[in-house]
Amino acid sequence: MFAKLVVILAFIANVAAFSPIASRKVSTSLKMGFEDAIGAQAPLGFWDPLGLLKDADQARFDRLRYVETKHGRISMLAILGHLVTSAGVRLPGEIAYGVPFSSV
Repeated sequence: MFAKLVVILAFIANVAAFSPIASRKVSTSLKMGFEDAIGAQAPLGFWDPLGLLKDADQARFDRLRYVETKHGRISMLAILGHLVTSAGVRLPGEIAYGVPFSSV
């Protein structure tokens, strides 16, 4: 009895896997005017998954782009500092009186 139930469920799962999917109309048009911004590439186009620029103007777009570039540069410097420190390079001198950088 259990084996028949398993076979029937497997058959239903296979049939459901190949049945046509009801198509729903999905609009890919954006309400923002940033579709032609630098970095908007196919297949995603202008991608704003968090909706930070929903109903935003050009000034807000420019500000977020500036901040993103700034944070990217800071993170690149942080990685560079980590790699240099991991390679064993230490600053000469003392961090405090009697405490050299090499002891940290």
